[in-house]
Amino acid sequence: MSGLRERKKAKTKIAIQEHAVRMFRTQGYGATTVEQIAEAAEVSPSTVFRYFPTKEALVTTDEVDPVIFAAFEDQPTGVGIAEAWRGALRAAFDRLTDAEMAIQRERMLLILSVPELWAASLGNVTRTLDTMVELSARHVGRAPADPAVRNAVGAMFGVLLLAAFEWTRSPDADLAVLVDAALADFAAGLSLR
Repeated sequence: MSGLRERKKAKTKIAIQEHAVRMFRTQGYGATTVEQIAEAAEVSPSTVFRYFPTKEALVTTDEVDPVIFAAFEDQPTGVGIAEAWRGALRAAFDRLTDAEMAIQRERMLLILSVPELWAASLGNVTRTLDTMVELSARHVGRAPADPAVRNAVGAMFGVLLLAAFEWTRSPDADLAVLVDAALADFAAGLSLR
């Protein structure tokens, strides 16, 4: 029974976020109230706040990162971190529907265009980077504080961020393709002359 209950909670959370993102994009972030979102999602405002403690969290909460992190932990040992992250991202993106990818793009567009959302997302960005450092360090058998690990993950994170920015600017772009190409370049050494 708890499996069904957890799936229902997950569906409710996703529906609330989808309504919020859609309404923020069409009406504007400041002009949209939590009450309007609750009505659209057919839940109470208190239910919205049970899943999302702040209005900003309706956009900044990222449900994809945990899927990517789990996929990274499933990658084979003995491959470099760039190849392991490529495999993890491919596996995670393969699990997302077109509708889920569309919501992720809308979330990114909102974060990049609404100053209070950009500020609110910095904590998530930091946590994501820290988790990538920890997972990468474990993958190669080093400490997370190792400068080589931190530098490699930091550079790779920058490459991934640029791919995500390109995705938000290009409506026809495929994030999975952009990220895979970016990580392939990173793994090859990004040599410029």
